[in-house]
Amino acid sequence: MHAKTLRPMRQQPEPGQESVWDYPRPPSIEPTLRHIQIFVGSETIADSRRTLRLTETSHPPVYYIPPADLRLDLLQPAVGYSYCEWKGEAIYHTLVVGDRRTDQVAWSYPQPAAPYASLAGYLAFYPSKVDRCLVDGIEVVAQPGDFYGGWITPEIVGPFKGDPGSWGW
Repeated sequence: MHAKTLRPMRQQPEPGQESVWDYPRPPSIEPTLRHIQIFVGSETIADSRRTLRLTETSHPPVYYIPPADLRLDLLQPAVGYSYCEWKGEAIYHTLVVGDRRTDQVAWSYPQPAAPYASLAGYLAFYPSKVDRCLVDGIEVVAQPGDFYGGWITPEIVGPFKGDPGSWGW
């Protein structure tokens, strides 16, 4: 039996910041007009101002990008799938840019559970698996351990699930 790991205290957000500990469970989803960009080398993989922002307790936000705002010609189906208790079955995508191949760089929910139907066909990317992700021109830091693929910007405070010792939170 594993001992339960106590999570550190919630970091108090300053004006203009959000604490991931104030996000709901089950997750919420909302449309956003924030400018989301993803780059690999000199290639723009995504450029959108009409993404869906998913927030869930203890996790930085994840941005789901509509296919019309993605370089779908650089994406291929990847091996594997996963299951989320809230959203349903996710499939993965491989990115091929020139000689560079990145497996399971993104995921999507082709047939999400009813409360998350708006996610159908949208893709979310792991920021650690691409060269740069930007939110309104601000560089994103990947959620530790790629846990849930969250996007950390200066306006988001933790502690975050995925930090060392956080598995039992």
